[in-house]
Amino acid sequence: KLVIIGGVAGGASAAARARRLDETCEIVLLQSGPDVSFASCGMPYFIGNEITDRDQMAVQTPESLRKRFNIDVHVNTRVIKIDTDNKTVTATDETQPGSQTTIAYDELVLAVGSEPLKPPIPGIGRKGLFALRNLQDMDAIVEWLNDMPNKCSTCSEYGNKVPLHAVVAGAGFVGLEMVEQLMRRGLEVTVVEMLPQVLGPLDVEMAAIIEDDLKAKGVNVVTGDGIQEFLPFNGNEHGDDPSTVVKLKSGTLLPPAQITILGMGVRPDTKVVAEAGIECTPRGHIVVNDYLQTNKASVWAAGDAIEVLNPIVGNGDKWAVPLAGPANRQGRMIADNIFGGEKKMRNFKGTYAASVVRVFELIGACVGMNEKMLSAKQLPFASVHVHPGSHAGYFPGAKSVNFKLLFHPTTGQIWGAQAVGEEGVEKRIDVISTAMQGNLTVEDLAELELCYAPPVGSAKDPVNIAGMAATNVLEGLVEQVDWKELKRAASLPGVVILDVRNPGEIEKSG
Repeated sequence: KLVIIGGVAGGASAAARARRLDETCEIVLLQSGPDVSFASCGMPYFIGNEITDRDQMAVQTPESLRKRFNIDVHVNTRVIKIDTDNKTVTATDETQPGSQTTIAYDELVLAVGSEPLKPPIPGIGRKGLFALRNLQDMDAIVEWLNDMPNKCSTCSEYGNKVPLHAVVAGAGFVGLEMVEQLMRRGLEVTVVEMLPQVLGPLDVEMAAIIEDDLKAKGVNVVTGDGIQEFLPFNGNEHGDDPSTVVKLKSGTLLPPAQITILGMGVRPDTKVVAEAGIECTPRGHIVVNDYLQTNKASVWAAGDAIEVLNPIVGNGDKWAVPLAGPANRQGRMIADNIFGGEKKMRNFKGTYAASVVRVFELIGACVGMNEKMLSAKQLPFASVHVHPGSHAGYFPGAKSVNFKLLFHPTTGQIWGAQAVGEEGVEKRIDVISTAMQGNLTVEDLAELELCYAPPVGSAKDPVNIAGMAATNVLEGLVEQVDWKELKRAASLPGVVILDVRNPGEIEKSG
């Protein structure tokens, strides 16, 4: 009897794979809330009306899992206790407060996921403030947005203005997706980020490309500042105006917002797991071995809530990478290891953190480690920046691919890569991710054979060009001046900085 706690990415994958491997086992799936296997990554796009079919947001339903895979699905079911000695879980029906049921298991899979961070900021419980974790949150945001003109019919001068105003707290991937989608719906948007830049996984100069584009689109971008308090407009908590005034730690008061999205990160939802004696890290992530087993017999874990190997650093180094792709693969692997019979157990080799986001016309993608991570681990690194076209320059429509490659300055090991542009960005980062998993070096990148035709590529692909530039550094053929050193270098005696940009480039860069 296989019991799975959590039915979105890792949990649903484990359940489906288990049934394909064993037609007779009993599979029980316990999911908090009414939905399983929903398209969480697509929720911002439904809010912005890019996705218009609500039914498409449910990849599977409880009914389809029961009918197709013979899985006993319990929705609106929250696990409140795990007893690993007696191999049982105790759950409560969220629609019937006080109810309890105990379910025995032979094997238990923890796919408990993460929950939004909600810091204890005064006023965070006000109406009109939303986190985005599940389809119920998505529906609530859509309903609020649709009804906002009615809510604001008697509002203040700010509430009555068109367009209305939204604040997004947090400029990570989901935060910026929400910025774009709220603007698609006609709102003015302010995004607030405590870090000194948007998109923390990117290095600052790469994130600046997206930040500059956000500002050019009319987004009010506030970085290096946090939220102190959420205040009612005019101090009237019980007035008709639903607007919220966001007070920043700097003392700045933002214009009243008719909706606020809380995208300040996530944390693993592992309180019940830790109470069961299952080992977790100080930050709450479940500790697993190479086979995704916990410290308790017959208990496995997958998804956002676990800490996994960082294969880039090696030597047992670990990190937490809450991404849908790894979660799905982990769930599948657990089922293979439980039902594989005499086959050798499969080990999870770790995660390279390949990620991508679209922000208006720009795509930002990255894989591996950035400068901040490498510096924190005191790992030596060098980097190159190249800006080739997405395809042959003589073929119409080529777009610049702003590409950064990080590598070991003597061995050429690839530490990571980042790219920003309008076209062909994610393809190049996928190539780098594959190269890293194959232990290729920057010298190998220069020699990669990749597809080429003028409409879709170049004879020397951006990946090749980055590899060639890095190899030049590796072999000592060039001496680079990093962009961060330019200001200091300009003050040195005898140094001349020659600006060879054409007028169009100067105008574009401001």
